[in-house]
Amino acid sequence: MVDWLRDGGGAITVTIHLQPGAKANEIAGRHGDALKVRIAAPPVDGRANAALVDFLAQRLGLSRSAVELKSGLTSRRKVLRISGASAEAVLCLLAE
Repeated sequence: MVDWLRDGGGAITVTIHLQPGAKANEIAGRHGDALKVRIAAPPVDGRANAALVDFLAQRLGLSRSAVELKSGLTSRRKVLRISGASAEAVLCLLAE
């Protein structure tokens, strides 16, 4: 398994390093022990957080409610809880 993905408690925990204000929404690889994600939305009024949740839910083929921001509301380092997907599926869809 990779550093940024943990499986436990019936859900997957993913550690993200967020880069808001990018040109496009994309997964940019690893950033230390986190997965780096670039989001086009600005870091104002929670728009980047909402765009991150939307982007990951769409990428994983899940509903928006299946992806929950657990910590890092005002930080670049985020921890998200993903329900309804296996660790292998999340790893394959996010690490491409």
